Amino acid sequence: MTSKRALILNAKDNVATVTEDVEVGDVIMAALERDLRPVTAVENIPFGFKVALTNLAKDAPVYKYGEPIGKASQPIRKGALVHIHNVEGLRGRGDLARAETAP
Repeated sequence: MTSKRALILNAKDNVATVTEDVEVGDVIMAALERDLRPVTAVENIPFGFKVALTNLAKDAPVYKYGEPIGKASQPIRKGALVHIHNVEGLRGRGDLARAETAP
């Protein structure tokens, strides 16, 4: 078990960005200024990807930069990789906009 680092960009965030490759069982010290939050990785997470800081229920908002960037498309465990396989983005969904305006 190794200690790794991640950055929390805003106090509202429920994800952090890892600053190095993370392996299952590594303890990630997620930092928001001087506040450190330990999270144990439950799966491998590549450099630059997001880790869940809390358990997220299906349809729960995912916050980064203090803003919702998507919603969980399935339950996400604390310490899990957060990416397109388990998050539905909120932007760039022209298909949803068309569906809402269709007769």
